[in-house]
Amino acid sequence: MTLVASQFASSYVFYWRDYFADQPLLYPPGFDGRVVLYPSNQTLKDYLSWRQADCHINNLYNTVFWALIQQSGLTPVQAQERLKGTLAGDKNEILFSQFHINYNDEPQMYRKGTVLVWQKVDEVRTQEVRLPAEMEGERMTVTRTRTRPVPLYCDLIGDAFWKEHPDILSGEN
Repeated sequence: MTLVASQFASSYVFYWRDYFADQPLLYPPGFDGRVVLYPSNQTLKDYLSWRQADCHINNLYNTVFWALIQQSGLTPVQAQERLKGTLAGDKNEILFSQFHINYNDEPQMYRKGTVLVWQKVDEVRTQEVRLPAEMEGERMTVTRTRTRPVPLYCDLIGDAFWKEHPDILSGEN
């Protein structure tokens, strides 16, 4: 896991200018990673459900916080004070009544977070195929099936995801 976090951090810095050419990197980033063994599939599902709920709570707060700053002109301290002690329903009401934002209409990527799953994906390429004795090859379309991480923006908390991807929890323990 330390290798993954290290490689991600160095790649993040290395490729920063490719994606944000006009925005300097203001400080060195830090990332962490964890490998955790859970005693059962149910415990794993509970943990991932909790993480997704936490993503939702944090995003709802940040959506309101930044709307208060960017659209209402509050300072960060004022926005934080305005949100202190509010519940999800209060934040939804602020978004809707003050900014005409229905939080349920926000993209699932922000409300649910990103789930990466390994999926078989067909890669189609055109390449030159040549027999050893031939000087010139023939251009052909070749399809290869590979397993790749695919981002999904979906609900992990209900049963639908787990029924759609039963291979993730194969071998109930």
